[in-house]
Amino acid sequence: MSKGILGRKIGMTQVFAENGEVIPVTVIEAEPNVVLQKKTADSDGYEAIQIGFADQKKANVNKPAEGHAAKANTAPKRFIKEIRNVNLDEYEVGQEVK
Repeated sequence: MSKGILGRKIGMTQVFAENGEVIPVTVIEAEPNVVLQKKTADSDGYEAIQIGFADQKKANVNKPAEGHAAKANTAPKRFIKEIRNVNLDEYEVGQEVK
Protein backbone atom coordinates (compact mmCIF):
# COMPACT_ATOMS: atom_id res chain seq x y z
CA MET A 1 0.00 0.00 0.00
CA SER A 2 1.38 3.40 -0.91
CA LYS A 3 1.76 6.26 1.51
CA GLY A 4 -0.36 8.52 -0.65
CA ILE A 5 -1.70 9.40 -4.06
CA LEU A 6 -2.03 12.64 -5.97
CA GLY A 7 -5.39 14.35 -6.41
CA ARG A 8 -7.04 17.65 -7.27
CA LYS A 9 -8.94 19.82 -4.77
CA ILE A 10 -12.50 20.35 -5.98
CA GLY A 11 -13.81 22.42 -3.09
CA MET A 12 -15.01 22.46 0.48
CA THR A 13 -18.15 21.18 2.20
CA GLN A 14 -19.26 20.25 5.70
CA VAL A 15 -20.35 17.10 7.49
CA PHE A 16 -22.50 16.93 10.60
CA ALA A 17 -21.42 14.59 13.42
CA GLU A 18 -24.00 12.63 15.44
CA ASN A 19 -23.83 15.20 18.23
CA GLY A 20 -24.65 18.01 15.76
CA GLU A 21 -21.09 19.35 15.52
CA VAL A 22 -20.12 20.73 12.10
CA ILE A 23 -16.87 19.34 10.61
CA PRO A 24 -15.30 21.16 7.62
CA VAL A 25 -14.19 18.77 4.86
CA THR A 26 -12.00 19.24 1.76
CA VAL A 27 -13.28 17.40 -1.33
CA ILE A 28 -10.49 15.78 -3.41
CA GLU A 29 -10.85 14.22 -6.88
CA ALA A 30 -8.48 11.24 -6.88
CA GLU A 31 -8.07 9.77 -10.36
CA PRO A 32 -5.82 6.72 -10.77
CA ASN A 33 -2.11 7.53 -10.46
CA VAL A 34 0.47 5.78 -12.66
CA VAL A 35 3.89 4.54 -11.50
CA LEU A 36 6.29 6.29 -13.90
CA GLN A 37 9.60 5.11 -12.43
CA LYS A 38 11.10 3.01 -9.65
CA LYS A 39 14.14 4.56 -7.96
CA THR A 40 16.55 1.99 -6.49
CA ALA A 41 19.45 2.34 -4.07
CA ASP A 42 21.83 0.88 -6.67
CA SER A 43 21.09 3.37 -9.45
CA ASP A 44 19.77 6.44 -7.59
CA GLY A 45 21.11 6.14 -4.04
CA TYR A 46 17.67 5.83 -2.45
CA GLU A 47 14.44 3.87 -2.90
CA ALA A 48 11.22 5.51 -4.07
CA ILE A 49 8.48 5.32 -6.67
CA GLN A 50 7.62 8.20 -8.95
CA ILE A 51 3.89 8.61 -9.61
CA GLY A 52 2.06 10.85 -12.07
CA PHE A 53 -1.44 12.29 -12.12
CA ALA A 54 -3.61 14.04 -14.75
CA ASP A 55 -2.68 13.77 -18.43
CA GLN A 56 -0.91 16.80 -19.84
CA LYS A 57 -1.96 18.56 -23.06
CA LYS A 58 0.03 17.38 -26.09
CA ALA A 59 1.05 20.99 -26.92
CA ASN A 60 2.70 21.42 -23.50
CA VAL A 61 4.85 18.26 -23.62
CA ASN A 62 8.54 18.27 -24.53
CA LYS A 63 10.44 15.27 -25.95
CA PRO A 64 12.12 14.19 -22.69
CA ALA A 65 8.78 14.14 -20.81
CA GLU A 66 7.22 12.19 -23.69
CA GLY A 67 10.00 9.59 -23.55
CA HIS A 68 9.81 9.33 -19.76
CA ALA A 69 6.06 8.58 -19.91
CA ALA A 70 6.49 6.20 -22.86
CA LYS A 71 8.60 3.88 -20.66
CA ALA A 72 5.48 3.41 -18.49
CA ASN A 73 3.17 3.08 -21.54
CA THR A 74 1.13 6.12 -20.52
CA ALA A 75 0.55 9.73 -21.55
CA PRO A 76 2.80 12.44 -20.06
CA LYS A 77 1.50 13.56 -16.67
CA ARG A 78 0.93 17.11 -15.42
CA PHE A 79 1.85 16.39 -11.79
CA ILE A 80 4.73 14.10 -10.79
CA LYS A 81 5.80 13.24 -7.24
CA GLU A 82 8.16 10.76 -5.58
CA ILE A 83 7.07 8.70 -2.60
CA ARG A 84 9.84 7.22 -0.45
CA ASN A 85 9.85 4.38 2.08
CA VAL A 86 7.72 2.03 -0.01
CA ASN A 87 8.20 -1.65 -0.78
CA LEU A 88 9.43 -1.56 -4.39
CA ASP A 89 8.40 -5.20 -4.92
CA GLU A 90 4.72 -4.15 -4.69
CA TYR A 91 4.96 -1.80 -7.69
CA GLU A 92 5.71 -2.11 -11.40
CA VAL A 93 6.35 0.70 -13.89
CA GLY A 94 3.07 1.50 -15.65
CA GLN A 95 0.91 0.15 -12.81
CA GLU A 96 -2.13 2.19 -11.78
CA VAL A 97 -2.36 3.11 -8.09
CA LYS A 98 -5.94 3.76 -6.98
